[in-house]
Amino acid sequence: MPLTNDEIARVVPSIFAEAAHDSRSDRYTYIPTVNVLDGLRKEGFQPFMACQTKVRNLDKIDHTKHMIRLRHADQIAGSEANEIILLNSHDGSSSYQMLAGMFRFVCQNGMVCGDTLADFRVPHKGDVVGQVIEGAFTVLDSFTQATEQREEMKALTLRPAEQTAFARAALTLRYDDEESAPIRADQLLRAKRTADREGDLWTTFNRVQENMTRGGIHGRNATTGRNVTTRPINGIDQNVKVNRAPVGACRGNAETCCLTLRGCPSAPRFLA
Repeated sequence: MPLTNDEIARVVPSIFAEAAHDSRSDRYTYIPTVNVLDGLRKEGFQPFMACQTKVRNLDKIDHTKHMIRLRHADQIAGSEANEIILLNSHDGSSSYQMLAGMFRFVCQNGMVCGDTLADFRVPHKGDVVGQVIEGAFTVLDSFTQATEQREEMKALTLRPAEQTAFARAALTLRYDDEESAPIRADQLLRAKRTADREGDLWTTFNRVQENMTRGGIHGRNATTGRNVTTRPINGIDQNVKVNRAPVGACRGNAETCCLTLRGCPSAPRFLA
């Protein structure tokens, strides 16, 4: 079910900030995110997830960066739903930004499409609400391409060694390098449900993404040797980075991504 404003306000107060942070100049056009959200609702977009960044400076808690994942009535079907990801803040750390995303119901995975598929930004000036709504429909128009790429990924079966290569590359997104990671690549490939045991590129990506973002994997600190458990990725910026990079690697053609995993010298570098 879509979220109501009351439900959102309890966990993401920055969406309802009554004014911009004191650090903003007179040139800053303040439009509460809730006004933008209400405008999007009128156009058929509904919020299904919302969060905001944790801050050390409590003075910024009502203005900090926040994220809303919305779905259009025409985009909710089957085992996945296309989403529009709206990012904003009222402390100067972010303009209005809209990205294309996908949500996989079986594992509750929310991912971000590659950086060239749809990335629409609106500065805090002028007709903000109108520009954001225009951007939302721009992202909506990109979903045909996103669906095509998803089907390409589903059609490509990876060999076990290729799945491991994918997981090893994903480790470097979260840690400085594979050697410093407290967990192994094969741990990211472990399926939590029968439906995720398939070896295609799409399912492999979802296994890796879920294990990396949810945390809870037992490992060992590479420096001290102490037993550790990985933490979930809760920060908005890191979550977007980790989610969009693997999809971006396959954005042009899933077959090209597969050739890269197989060591084809003519293919672009994986996760570049």
